[in-house]
Amino acid sequence: MIKLLLVEDDPNLRYVVQCGLEDIIGGYEVQTAANGEEGLKVWETFRPDIIISDIDMPVMDGFEMVRRIRETDADTPILFASALTSPKDVKHGYELGVNNYVKKPFIADELDAHMKAVLKMTQGTHTRTETGFCKFGSYTLDTEHGTLRNDRTSQRQTLTATETKLLQILAQNKNETVRREAILSRCWNTEDDYFASRSLDVFVSKLRKLFEADDDIEIKTVRGVGLMLVTK
Repeated sequence: MIKLLLVEDDPNLRYVVQCGLEDIIGGYEVQTAANGEEGLKVWETFRPDIIISDIDMPVMDGFEMVRRIRETDADTPILFASALTSPKDVKHGYELGVNNYVKKPFIADELDAHMKAVLKMTQGTHTRTETGFCKFGSYTLDTEHGTLRNDRTSQRQTLTATETKLLQILAQNKNETVRREAILSRCWNTEDDYFASRSLDVFVSKLRKLFEADDDIEIKTVRGVGLMLVTK
């Protein structure tokens, strides 16, 4: 069963695509959203295998939604669907991390072929492996069991669920800045909360202590922006 998130502001198109994939073609579980803001909320809880999104939508457009998703999720394939797309828009989409474009109008069979082709191409290329391991520097993070292993010394450290998720987000985006709001959204389901923000600071301090003896690993604060896991 392929889990699809369809983000589209046209309710008729949402209905046609969902019915076509679930009832006619089969093998799909489809959840929908009417704009990028709704799309982010569904993505957080649904964890789709693939996302198809319109670009020009009210409240939040497709570009902003993809930018927010790619801050903490480099893996999930994303396709943009649009009737008219300028070369500038195409370039911008690929720069944000979109995997492909689908031209409107389309039928369910065509969409099915596009999605399966993208899923096949991206299989095995994810930063996060299907077995739940995330490697950075000389460390291996087991995200399923919440353990951090030093591959040089074979020493293991047990982490809490929040520590694991926070370190996973930073490791999957190593040497890149992850916005503070994006981390709060993933770990505490909020982007602006005083107590969640203070909790984040506490957990960052705990993680820093794990690497304080390793000069090749550093969790940096990018003032006014977010955090970065730096590996040499």
